[in-house]
Amino acid sequence: MTRLAHRYSLIAPAVLLFCLGAAQAAEPVRKVALWNLGNDKLAIKGYDPVAYFPEGGGAVMKGDEKLTADYGGVVYHFASPAHRETFLANPARYEPAHGGWCSYAMLEGDKVQVDPRSFLVEEGRLFLFYKGFLGDTRAKWRKADHATEANTADGMWKKLSGESPSNSR
Repeated sequence: MTRLAHRYSLIAPAVLLFCLGAAQAAEPVRKVALWNLGNDKLAIKGYDPVAYFPEGGGAVMKGDEKLTADYGGVVYHFASPAHRETFLANPARYEPAHGGWCSYAMLEGDKVQVDPRSFLVEEGRLFLFYKGFLGDTRAKWRKADHATEANTADGMWKKLSGESPSNSR
């Protein structure tokens, strides 16, 4: 083997390892143990994530437990096969912000349960809120500047979980 061939035989594996490492580093962080999930890893209490968006009708719909998809350790239910296929084409787009916790509570870094019927879809993202005996956090969120609130909640979620905001991947 010539000296030049020997150099390339040493460099090629190093370049390959570097490229593989860069590809792995590009994968988003997912700490689903911190998400708002049931024991069965079910997100949004079984509601269809696509249904919240305009292309899914823009209304809350309970998913069918026979129509499921597991995305990165999180299980979703869907109201129709078409919604399931839409989700599978771009799952990160349809996942709720802040691990499915109340976006308003996330402003303070708190993980608070949500009412899946209390939501907003803004800037292509699904935000869920608490609504119950203690108040309506969606109404409070809407009184403030959405972009500022979302940015603050995103920062707190990243601090808590290490994850980047959903739907921006």
